[in-house]
Amino acid sequence: MGKIVQAAKITHVPSIWMSHTMPKYKGIRQPAIDGYARLRQDAIDREVDTFIIFDTHWITNQGFHLNTKEHHKGRFISHELPHMLADMEFDYRGDHDLGETILDVLRERGERALGHSHPDMGMEYGTLLPMHFINDGVNARILPVAVNQFSSIAENRVWGEAIAEGIRRSDRNVSILASGSLSHDFTPNERSVEGLNAVNGEFNRQMDMRVLELWEQGRFEEFLELLPDYAKKCTGECAMNDTALLFGALGWGSYKGEIDIYTPYFGSSGTGQANISFSV
Repeated sequence: MGKIVQAAKITHVPSIWMSHTMPKYKGIRQPAIDGYARLRQDAIDREVDTFIIFDTHWITNQGFHLNTKEHHKGRFISHELPHMLADMEFDYRGDHDLGETILDVLRERGERALGHSHPDMGMEYGTLLPMHFINDGVNARILPVAVNQFSSIAENRVWGEAIAEGIRRSDRNVSILASGSLSHDFTPNERSVEGLNAVNGEFNRQMDMRVLELWEQGRFEEFLELLPDYAKKCTGECAMNDTALLFGALGWGSYKGEIDIYTPYFGSSGTGQANISFSV
């Protein structure tokens, strides 16, 4: 029987790539890279077979979608921020079988769910950037999951529960990663350069800190009550549905685990970021 052996809420900001590849910015996101390194070691220790990534940059408008390709290979440049993230080569095994098992569960439960193995199906940097660091040396399969921008928190709870059941029906040790920010209100263009390392607005910063406090105190039910308003008022990335998927897979309000902050909270181009491990 398969199981979830790792779970995390992770950052994917392109300034991590700048920190990694551009001398001018070297080291500015080292805490994020260090957090990735801890997640990588956890994945090795827990013998992760497959990373499932809830990717808030693979944005869909209808239904639930999985990238079920057997192999992912290419060279990536961000169309959104090409000056920050380019020349990223990737070569990963996919997990078609696990994807199909999850799709079976979703369809049994009456959900509109599709898998895509088309050779031209690419990947977004919400998957590629963290995988460049976390999957290095792990060499696990990857299964990207789209995030529907028009779906509800309730729908994503149901989808997350189905993903967990699909994992149980498999033979995989799985890492589930919610790849998206906390608050996500980008710094306006005229202040974008000076806002590289900032959160846009004290309200957003305070809300992010409160959410982390709730998680540290294990008050997950209170957080889940807060989540719809938090996502709306703090401009959550893709409505924070990656986080809803994560908690759905972890058991929603029945989740009684603990968190470990692997990368302390930081601001990036107006958004609030961290790497946070959830015990399983």
